[in-house]
Amino acid sequence: MVQPCPFVDVSGSPYERGRQHGAAVPSRVKRSIELYGGQLGDLGYDAKAKSALIGEFAGEIEAFGAHYIEEMRGIADGAGVALEDIIMVNARTEVIAKARMIKNRPVEATEELDDGCTGAIILPERSADGEVIHGQNWDWRAECAETAIVLRVRRDDGPDFLTFVEAGGLARCGMNAAGVSITANYLECDRDFTQSGVPLALIRRKVLEQEHLAFAIKAVAATPKACSNNMMLSTVKGFGIDFECAPDEAFPIYPQDGMIVHANHWVGQVALGKIKNTSIPRVPESFYRDWRVKKLLDEAGRKLTVDDLKQALFDDFLTPYSVCRPARPNEQGNLSATVAMVVMQPAKGIMEVAPLPAQNRVFTRYSLTEDPVLLAEAAE
Repeated sequence: MVQPCPFVDVSGSPYERGRQHGAAVPSRVKRSIELYGGQLGDLGYDAKAKSALIGEFAGEIEAFGAHYIEEMRGIADGAGVALEDIIMVNARTEVIAKARMIKNRPVEATEELDDGCTGAIILPERSADGEVIHGQNWDWRAECAETAIVLRVRRDDGPDFLTFVEAGGLARCGMNAAGVSITANYLECDRDFTQSGVPLALIRRKVLEQEHLAFAIKAVAATPKACSNNMMLSTVKGFGIDFECAPDEAFPIYPQDGMIVHANHWVGQVALGKIKNTSIPRVPESFYRDWRVKKLLDEAGRKLTVDDLKQALFDDFLTPYSVCRPARPNEQGNLSATVAMVVMQPAKGIMEVAPLPAQNRVFTRYSLTEDPVLLAEAAE
């Protein structure tokens, strides 16, 4: 049986929240560091060079929000690891990419550069209970099932939030008590890594701190980035929007027929007229993953349920290059898989997570206010 993601519940000052996080799951934090620190080692970085590289990102993060560094310091102290390693986990996409550029190690056409996803937002007009449903599959290294946690942050300075995240990270996808939700997925274009910017994980965290969708949109669309990313936002009030983000520009995609579905290729016509999509060699199956999810949701009827979204995200059409990906080796020998399926019902304050869903259909229900509950296995 695949083990559920550990639940970590933290509160207090940023440092204290971080300390509780690190102390609760120290082995998972160390595993996160091992996964990404190992990549730097493979690129020829010794301890001194690694410290210098990561230090550049610390300044960018502190300028964006000093409390983020304080929380990372708490995680490091709680888990008994170095602060620079926690910064690396939170900026791992940018750190690894810059390390490659410095070492003149371009990404091979067959290499999976970053985490893929298939995400979906179902708005009230298409929802059976009249409430927003927001979810995604996270496709990345299968070993990350050993690092994933669900983190609940109780704040005195804003809305509480719930996030599915790699241990040691401040946020990935999630929702807050103000009804704002976010999922995100990999994009790539010819503008990537031509400028500095705020690490993507910190932008997602900023979204979860917002009381209002307008400020969540500002965080996504107006924050400079080093690389592309797709970020899907929704509000419990009944609206969703997707932003295909290049480092210096964000292109909105609005719902069609009460839904948004997005995988790992650019689809906005304005964006495609201005950038070059360079991700095709790494995620060619993206072109049918979003089509499959849309097709299955439309076939499920006009009024959709959480189970309908789960069934669409379980899709194994053209497996193993499918919406729900079983563990398979990529060209570099790493095991790639759908690490988790995450489905959120923000009006109810509920997030359901199934780790490694290609082999495990058991969800755990996490809540903004209640204890976690292990659910029955999802139907075929």
